[in-house]
Amino acid sequence: MTPITLREISRENWREALELSVTADQQRFVADYAPIAMVGLAKAYVRPLGLVWVPYAIYAGYEMIGFVELAFEPESTDQYWMYHFFIDHRYQGNGYGKRALAAFIEQVQRSFPECRVISLTVTPDNVVAQRLYIGAGFSRAREEVFGEPVFWLNM
Repeated sequence: MTPITLREISRENWREALELSVTADQQRFVADYAPIAMVGLAKAYVRPLGLVWVPYAIYAGYEMIGFVELAFEPESTDQYWMYHFFIDHRYQGNGYGKRALAAFIEQVQRSFPECRVISLTVTPDNVVAQRLYIGAGFSRAREEVFGEPVFWLNM
């Protein structure tokens, strides 16, 4: 089985990340604009909500297959958020999403041992993503952010 790893977006791989995409009907689930990685890179620079944003490329072996971004409040234990998680349309349906989500959780645990909770929001009608997150141990919270339900994972 090909290993799944995360690598921060850098000057070496940012152009390749811009080529990643989802199908047209999935775009609204991931970001308001395309390319999705460009939105993530802009957030890393602008730092909306006063958070630190870290964009990651998802790799299967040496092949870039997806994207995910961590946003967090430094020195907090519960303000860690996952944004823009997706597997490129060419690689969907191969179980990469589940393995990439596990790799993301491991990355956060390794890099931010103080983190006690990872949170995310999901478009209400994205039932595929909701099943993925629940299967990975996330629970649905009562609150919503920007009209989307919040899911959280105790670390």
